[in-house]
Amino acid sequence: MALSLSVVLLLGIILVVLIRGKSIKAGPAIVAILFGFFLASTGMAPAINRFFNSVANTINHISF
Repeated sequence: MALSLSVVLLLGIILVVLIRGKSIKAGPAIVAILFGFFLASTGMAPAINRFFNSVANTINHISF
């Protein structure tokens, strides 16, 4: 849960920076947000969640 909240916060900050830097306009940003919202309610959501959890676990196990 903490990881998903961190990812949402990070992506939200990136989105705000892109909008303020005029790299992306508000219209496409809203479309991207709605796409993510509706994608989360599809049958693909568990597979996407498992993929990102495995990526996070892999990064977590890498030792420097």
